[in-house]
Amino acid sequence: MGNDWDARLSSQFEQDYYQNLRRFLLREYRQETVYPNMYQIFTALKRTPFAQTKVVLLGQDPYHGQGQAHGLAFSVPKGTPCPPSLQNIFKELHRDLGLDIPEHGCLESWADQGVLLLNTTLTVRAGQAGSHQGRGWERFTDAVLTQLNCKESPLVFLLWGRHAQSKRALITDSRHLVLQTVHPSPLSAHRGFFGCGHFSKANIFLRNSGQKPINWKVDP
Repeated sequence: MGNDWDARLSSQFEQDYYQNLRRFLLREYRQETVYPNMYQIFTALKRTPFAQTKVVLLGQDPYHGQGQAHGLAFSVPKGTPCPPSLQNIFKELHRDLGLDIPEHGCLESWADQGVLLLNTTLTVRAGQAGSHQGRGWERFTDAVLTQLNCKESPLVFLLWGRHAQSKRALITDSRHLVLQTVHPSPLSAHRGFFGCGHFSKANIFLRNSGQKPINWKVDP
């Protein structure tokens, strides 16, 4: 990663499950179209060091369409149309904080402020959602969450949807704030995501714990 995550996760890279995952990925990238590209797999951890993490936003798989995934959960590169879930995130952001709907869906400015945009599975085959689940990524990202649970400064965990909420058991320290609601997908957003107010609630918690709040306005 090139930052403080290296020391915290080094033991994972030596374990058999990770070596099996690595061999699997080498075959997949050689034989299939896989997203994101191999140099962007760990973008979330590279962009948001452990010490700087304030908010953890959990996703599931990377986007599986061409040009969408770039290693940050829910985010897409500039110039790529916003997927429906991201459009709904922006709608709630506008409702909650009055921010204009961004012209693009690149959330790098969030990551640079300490929002860890972490998918629980870090790779996927093109057009095949969930195709790399059960191969070892879940164990690796559980290790990431376990490290974050032990962080001395209080964190905000945003768990949207049943998959993200299945990780709730890893967050045991009462110092942290856990905010849960349905996934922002068009299939569920109207059942509680719209109106959840998670962006403002996260910032209130950060201020009350002596931390700088997140500027949720997406950089132009």
